[in-house]
This record gives sequence, structure tokens and C-alpha cells, in this order.
Amino acid sequence: MKRTYAGSLRAWAVACAALTMSVGAMAADAPASAPAADIKPAEQLLFMQPHMNGVEPQTELDYAVDYSGPPSRVKDTLRVLVVSPGNSKNDAHVSDRTGDVNVPGGLPCNPAIIYFLEHDIGEMEQLTGGQRRYFQQRVRMALAAGPAITPVSSESLGLGKHEKARQIVIQPYLNDPNAERFAKYTGKRYTFVMADDVPGRLLLIRTEVPGEGNDFAHPMQKETIAYQGTVKNMGQPGKAANAPRASR
Repeated sequence: MKRTYAGSLRAWAVACAALTMSVGAMAADAPASAPAADIKPAEQLLFMQPHMNGVEPQTELDYAVDYSGPPSRVKDTLRVLVVSPGNSKNDAHVSDRTGDVNVPGGLPCNPAIIYFLEHDIGEMEQLTGGQRRYFQQRVRMALAAGPAITPVSSESLGLGKHEKARQIVIQPYLNDPNAERFAKYTGKRYTFVMADDVPGRLLLIRTEVPGEGNDFAHPMQKETIAYQGTVKNMGQPGKAANAPRASR
């Protein structure tokens, strides 16, 4: 996860039809903006809203990471440290068990969303031998198709009580003309849950690869990041780096 994600992030921005800036070496040929009419509500909700508004500098947003595998089982904590007010300068520090992760700015959304999708796309490439750009495009097309945004009970998902939690579900590989090349993943499901009363707005992202017979009750693979809490004043002078954390 330590590679530079500039090109991939730019592709997500193009996918959302709303480039606010270009990222990486291909910046020169990217449009500065796109008509708002081209942006579907799901794309707006996930990528184009300033999710970090109201989050104070030196606030860390923590997300529980749970990858059930294959290819590997991982339990970790994703940390997003906000540096500028509301991440207005797109300078949040993102880290996981591997250390700092380079997730460049360019979109106003919570960088944890880009982090998860980049992991997912890279993993699909690794597991299938396909091209990451192809999988990225399938996710983009699924979101651009205008999936429903539906109210959901966050308590039923084990995420605590949150007002106005909203859910988006997509299955990018259904009816894919190339699905025979990665038949195990045809039914793969992506679930995004957002809530306005959560710092950073993101409650959950989960992918599930169903078991035999399209069995989501017994998935072959499940990967999740879920909001855990916030830790404030991470940059206080004299605060020990290993001081106890009390998320709230």
C-alpha cells in the first residue's frame, strides 16, 4: 500500500465526472470540472461531498480493518489524522500497519474511501491476474449507473445508533462480458454506509464474495473497514507518542 496512488486517484476523479484538480503526471490533459448533471447521487455522496467538514485539526479518525481473506487474514486499524481544518488542504495523514500510506488529495471525500477502494482494486488484480484499470472501471460504472441510496439501521449492522444512516450497494461484475475470466468474483458485493452525525461521514465499507450457490450468509471472502472512533489533540506539545488512546 506504500506505492503512489496519484494515477489511480485521478481515475476515481474522472470516474465521478467531477475533477476538481488533476493528480500526477497526466494532469495536463484532464478537465477542470464536469457538469453537475453528469454526477449521480451515489457518486456525490461517496466522492464529492466535503466529508471532513467540522473535523478539527489534530483529530484522528480510526477505522477497524477486518479482511477475512483470501489472500490473507488481516485485523488492523486504519488511522486518518486530520491536519488542516476539515482537511481543507487535503493534507490528512493516512496510516495502517504498514506505516504511512500515500493517498493524495484531489477529491473532497474522506480519504478512507479511496484507501479501501485502492486496496480492493489492487487485490482483484492480484487474485485474478486482470488489469487494475479494468476493475476500477467496473466499480466506476456501477456507481455511475445510479444505484439507490437507501436508509438503513446502523444498529442492525452493529455500528451503534446513528441518525440518517444511508446505504449504497453495488455488484460491479454482474453481467460483465468478461466474467468467465474471474467467475468466483462475479457476485461480489460492495456496501457503503454513510451517516452525517459521524466525523468523516463514513460508517462502513464492506465487500463480500459469496460462497457456492451465491451464498452471502457464508461468504468466501469478506473485507470491511468500520468507523471505530476519534482521538483528539494528537499533536499536542509534550504528548507522548505512545500515550493511551481514548476514542470517543
